[in-house]
Amino acid sequence: MTWNVDQIPNQDGRVAIVTGANSGIGLVAAQTLADKGARVILACRSEERAKSALSVIREANPNAEVEYQNLDLASLESIQAFAAKILETEERLDLLINNAGVMMPPKRSETADGFELQFGVNHLGHQALTALLFERINATPGSRIVNVASQAHRGGKIDFADLQWQARGYKKMASYGQSKLANLLFTFELDRRLKASGSETKSVAAHPGWTATDLQRHSFSARVFNPLLAMKPEQGALPTLRAATDPEVKGGEYFGPCGMLEIRGNPVEVGSSKRARDTDSAAKLWQVSEELTGVRFKRL
Repeated sequence: MTWNVDQIPNQDGRVAIVTGANSGIGLVAAQTLADKGARVILACRSEERAKSALSVIREANPNAEVEYQNLDLASLESIQAFAAKILETEERLDLLINNAGVMMPPKRSETADGFELQFGVNHLGHQALTALLFERINATPGSRIVNVASQAHRGGKIDFADLQWQARGYKKMASYGQSKLANLLFTFELDRRLKASGSETKSVAAHPGWTATDLQRHSFSARVFNPLLAMKPEQGALPTLRAATDPEVKGGEYFGPCGMLEIRGNPVEVGSSKRARDTDSAAKLWQVSEELTGVRFKRL
């Protein structure tokens, strides 16, 4: 049977956080979860865009339980403030969808803490956020952590000698690929540690195939070929939603479109590159990431 939103179980009583939920697949994921009964926290950098997203969701479903909390993944201070607020107000956390991202800015730039922007936001920011919220997530029965990766991970390589692209010339696509490979290495390492600790929390990943979103605003090829090849966000969000809600999902799985080159199609479990399954690189990246951010997981 083809998986679709009709197969999402009732989400009443569940609390979900979706980063970057103001547009694209993040907005669709947030809206769908709210329609299924979850209380959804839109974790976004822009208050204006987040409020616009809240209006879209509430217009379609006046009963939706949605709220906005400020989160800038390019700032450890913002991440820590967001996590502190969540831990103060939420008794449970059923679902964390690490969806926000930066894709191929034309020039190298840095986060507030001096990390290369794509690596800092796409990977380091989300790992730090997950670590800060982990104990609350881990204490919630049936909880999941979903990291949104990309087919670009297949061209990615982790250069531990120059993670921040300071010693070599900045290449926007290679940098993006590194950050997306880091998403998967983190997902699979977290899965291994969860299982080793006896935790029931699941760590899974998804990618949206070729989906037309605002994330691609710096990509010339996306602007040219989107009308021909790209899926709409409503379909591109399905792998994320399946990873987040399908009762049959197992920790360590990765979901994407079923079609040729995983560009389009219905959400199914997909494979990943050999580098993404390298346990030595994953363990090293985990350690280095904790050292860079100063944020460490407890009890893992």
